Amino acid sequence: MENFVVSARKYRPTTFDMVVGQTSITTTLKNAIRNDQLAQSFLFCGPRGVGKTTCARILAKTINCNNLTSNIEPCNECEPCRSFNVSASFNIHELDAASNNKVEDIRALVEQVRIPPQGVRYKVYIIDEVHMLSQAAFNAFLKTLEEPPPYAKFILATTEKHKILPTIISRCQVFDFKRITIDDIACQLAYVAKNESIEAEIDALHIIAQKADGSMRDALSIFDQIASFSGNKITYQAVIENLNILDFDYYFKLTDFLLDSNVPSSLILFNEIIENGFDGQYFLGGLAEHFRNLLVAQDNSTIKLLEVGESLKSRYLEQSLRCNYLFILKALDLLSLADFNYKESNNKKLLVELTLAKICGLMESANIATQNNKINLPISQAPVSDVSLNKDKGYEKKIKVSSKKEEEQQVVLTKSKNITKSDNKNKYEIIKTVSIQEELKKGLNTINTKNINEKELPSNTFTQEDLEKAWELYREPIREYDANMYITLGANKPILKEDCEIEFFVDNKVQQESLNKNMPDLLNFLKNKLCNYKINIIVKVKPTSEVVNSKYLSLSEKYKKLVNKNPLIEELKNQLNLDLEP
Repeated sequence: MENFVVSARKYRPTTFDMVVGQTSITTTLKNAIRNDQLAQSFLFCGPRGVGKTTCARILAKTINCNNLTSNIEPCNECEPCRSFNVSASFNIHELDAASNNKVEDIRALVEQVRIPPQGVRYKVYIIDEVHMLSQAAFNAFLKTLEEPPPYAKFILATTEKHKILPTIISRCQVFDFKRITIDDIACQLAYVAKNESIEAEIDALHIIAQKADGSMRDALSIFDQIASFSGNKITYQAVIENLNILDFDYYFKLTDFLLDSNVPSSLILFNEIIENGFDGQYFLGGLAEHFRNLLVAQDNSTIKLLEVGESLKSRYLEQSLRCNYLFILKALDLLSLADFNYKESNNKKLLVELTLAKICGLMESANIATQNNKINLPISQAPVSDVSLNKDKGYEKKIKVSSKKEEEQQVVLTKSKNITKSDNKNKYEIIKTVSIQEELKKGLNTINTKNINEKELPSNTFTQEDLEKAWELYREPIREYDANMYITLGANKPILKEDCEIEFFVDNKVQQESLNKNMPDLLNFLKNKLCNYKINIIVKVKPTSEVVNSKYLSLSEKYKKLVNKNPLIEELKNQLNLDLEP
């Protein structure tokens, strides 16, 4: 029986050109060899499985090759190359610092450095996982690393650069290896599958590449695992089944339910996912990644950020057309919050279900808002005195816009005869349902506010009394959450000027700036309430002479002001025999 060799070893690169995803580093090393500008020591750092040790071996082999190719690659035919290929080279030494991390091991290495190479140009020392060396070992290595013999080259490799002494890093030429992209890993896996006569789906290879997290070695190990499971045909279904990955179909189906505000179907689908053995937090992370992909799929310039196969990419593009940009952002915010609170939650399943219900509510709110935008808002809050029918007969008309999806309007006719409090028999209301279409024909409604002209907006007349009532209606709810603004709005009365201009005085610039910040909200309220879209508010600061500053009043003056406001204070003073004179 032939010994099986894993793909990670079988397809390990033997030349610089075979290294995947590290073109900048391999090009730099080849140019250094070509120009004979090799450093004395190198530091290769980066994540696992990206080619650090492999590049170190190729570099050691290349600089000792007797017959380099025109492309600065080893010939694999000369004696140094052949001895290296069978691990019999006496001039290339590999040291595992994880198991040889004592100061004695480094001192033994330093003693070996004194012996010149035999039959080749350089003596190369590859120290893997160099961050595992002890403090004393690093210190013993410093002098040799700084001033080695001309024939000695040191190549250090590590996954944790931050654990290496700065004095060591400063003596090396540092190369930072990057994570291998998903596309590069998928292409290499396709190459391996072709050589091994294995039929593999592109989507399946992309899933393996995603699972590898930028590591080529991990990707090849997973590839071998899947090949053993599914035989000569690697399918998408086989990959997600073997690796326990949630199928993308679940995310696409769930997103459709969320976009339709279908809470029951969303909860049933989530329950099915839980019954299949998937963790709730894993589901939240996967759904967040799905919404991220929908976000980048909405713009042509960011489509390249989709790290999926072509078939999945087309599905993302199709579903992204249904999604609103703000909806995706709010959904991602809710999912991030749920993921953050998941571990601390006592009822984890309920947390996820509430999150899904909230996301459904986002679309429901968006639909209601869209429907409301299609209705002329001033009508919903029109004053009774402004929209009237046949006042001679004593009837008034109130128009209310319902918030239901049917988009109906309720027209209430109220008989307004001279009715006293004791006379309620003649008071009655007639409720009639009128469709929007009919109201449009009557001219009581308008088209979508986005397409409306400012001149077509209502500009009903109103009195000073109407203004003060609307002003107070806006002011009263503010008391609970903004006391300063409540006081500012109540300090003076708004004054109605010509051309629907409202003048309002404040005591200082601080109040003026604060009121100007809240101006859009105040303006919208007054425009809707008074059914006049020409309203403009000008905030002015009172002249200094009109502003009473109690800070500069004497005690007697303050006392007189209090007595003027409340004469009982004088009586209280006399009863208690108080002396309040300064």
